[in-house]
Amino acid sequence: MITLDDVRRSPNALAPHYSRFRVAERLLLTGHSHQAWPDVALLGQIDAFDDAAAAVDRKWDLAFAKADAVRAGFRLLLDDPAAETAFGANTHELVVRFLSAVDLRARPRLVTTSGEFHSVRRQLARLAEAGIEVVRLAPDPVDTLAERLAAAVDDRTGAVLVSAVLFESARIVPGLGELAAACARRGVELLVDAYHALGAIPFSVPGAGLDSAWVVGGGYKYLQLGEGNCFLRVPPHALEYRPVITGWFAEFEELADEGGRPRVSYAPGGTRFAGATYDPTSHYRAARVFDFFADHGLTAAVLRRISLHQNELLTRLFDTLDAPAELVDRDRSAPRTAFAGFLSLRSPHAAALSRGLAERGVITDSRGEYLRFGPAPYLSDAQLESAMGALGDVLAHESEGR
Repeated sequence: MITLDDVRRSPNALAPHYSRFRVAERLLLTGHSHQAWPDVALLGQIDAFDDAAAAVDRKWDLAFAKADAVRAGFRLLLDDPAAETAFGANTHELVVRFLSAVDLRARPRLVTTSGEFHSVRRQLARLAEAGIEVVRLAPDPVDTLAERLAAAVDDRTGAVLVSAVLFESARIVPGLGELAAACARRGVELLVDAYHALGAIPFSVPGAGLDSAWVVGGGYKYLQLGEGNCFLRVPPHALEYRPVITGWFAEFEELADEGGRPRVSYAPGGTRFAGATYDPTSHYRAARVFDFFADHGLTAAVLRRISLHQNELLTRLFDTLDAPAELVDRDRSAPRTAFAGFLSLRSPHAAALSRGLAERGVITDSRGEYLRFGPAPYLSDAQLESAMGALGDVLAHESEGR
């Protein structure tokens, strides 16, 4: 079982299990976007090919077993062992299926924030162009965001869409349970995007008071599952809903006939939000990675301890750079426990700083004015020190050039 000391040392004890991604040789600080895959992920992809070659069209029984294993992995992370879920290749298609189940003719109003990831941001912007009222609240101050979203709900509101962790700043959004209760009282659906929570911080659906909420997320980032592994958690009250956007995996074998009129039927449970034919390779890979995490004791609590240590270390190292605040700075209004899996630095030159780091072998990314450092459990303390030292070099170069 992996301990924090195993991760801190150089080389990191996990690094040999990621030899294909060469994590011991590279400063990959995009752990909030795309973490390396453990070597066993390749075995999963080979398993998918072998099953297809042996069983051909009968492979689907084998593939569905892998899907069930992935479903169990997400249920564990959600602390929701009975969760009804639907799968999708990405969160966008799942959000669209969710929205298609909301009665937007009767309640043509959606409430969200201006800090949502592009999957939601773009789709809601297009719906606004089509006549749906979209209310966007500023994400700051984060401490009052849930309360402000609840206050914005009215009888014309069909749904509230909000992230558990803001993708630009890494701030954890508190009070989502109270928001869920407020939405439930008004008959409003609440969708929580947990993508930047799972694998970075413990996320308990019942513990957070989110039993009545829809939850969307996936494994492309912190969970190392790769593409194609996204889920939609369907709350108990919605298990009879009839999404308009629906694939044939969500129907019974025959159409039901109610009152003499043909009616599209749906499978029970979360499967009613299923799509259609997909590439099952993603689930084979994910099942192998979930097993790898279990074998090495990489539970949600352990991953949080590692993540918090790495982020606190990056923060301390950044502070020792004593960089001019007008050039780059961080949010000092809250302790690191109020943040999730990455360090977000604010700079008018974020993109240029990220490019300068890349030239020095440090891979980060930027979103607008945010420069993001995303550590991962396979990186050592020494690698994080090297990465922040490189930022010091970039800042010195930037200061000389001004």
